[in-house]
Amino acid sequence: MKLFIDDAHLDEIKRLYEYYPVDGVTTNPSILSKVDQDPRKTLKEIREFIGEDDIIFAQAVALDADGIVADAHMIVDLLGKNTVVKVPSVPEGFKAIKQLTKEGIPTCGTVVYTPMQAYLAAKAGASYVAPYVNRIDNMGYDGVEVVKEIQDILDNSDFDCEVLAASFKNSQQVMELAQYGVGSATAAPSVIDGFVKNMAIDGAVQDFVNDFEKLTGKKAMTDLD
Repeated sequence: MKLFIDDAHLDEIKRLYEYYPVDGVTTNPSILSKVDQDPRKTLKEIREFIGEDDIIFAQAVALDADGIVADAHMIVDLLGKNTVVKVPSVPEGFKAIKQLTKEGIPTCGTVVYTPMQAYLAAKAGASYVAPYVNRIDNMGYDGVEVVKEIQDILDNSDFDCEVLAASFKNSQQVMELAQYGVGSATAAPSVIDGFVKNMAIDGAVQDFVNDFEKLTGKKAMTDLD
């Protein structure tokens, strides 16, 4: 499973890149709005930091297909290769995805709440579809199970499209989808930190250090020299 950071704050992105094996960054207009500057500047700063080999997702904001395509061209011109344009999975979005696919521009069908939205986005040519796990939960359905249904549809239809699961509230949801074989997940920094935030883990590490110190009077192997 690829792992993306769902955030636009450069300091948080830098921190997570230092510690975790992540594959890139996802954004949307709401995430960008939390950084108080021109969104183009924010996106460019993220691209400059993560480099051209990692993937960045940025969303077209226009509501009509022609406007979405125009937004996509601007996003790709701004951010270069390994840029995926997020497009809402609605009729105008499907129309835009078909056009962008013809042009060779990778897209992600986003705002996915139902398996049929994902099916249509993938059939239109999207490289990714992004179901919102926690938001589906909040509608009274099981977000993890919906994502599994979407994965099954993509597998059975042999689409060249990958699930990008999004909107997580905890690491358990991510783990269940990783076990199921979902291709990608994007999570907020707090959720990614939660993958290994565990008092038992921290306690075990400290126990090893304490036992080593009792034996040697030192806190690291290099202190023995």
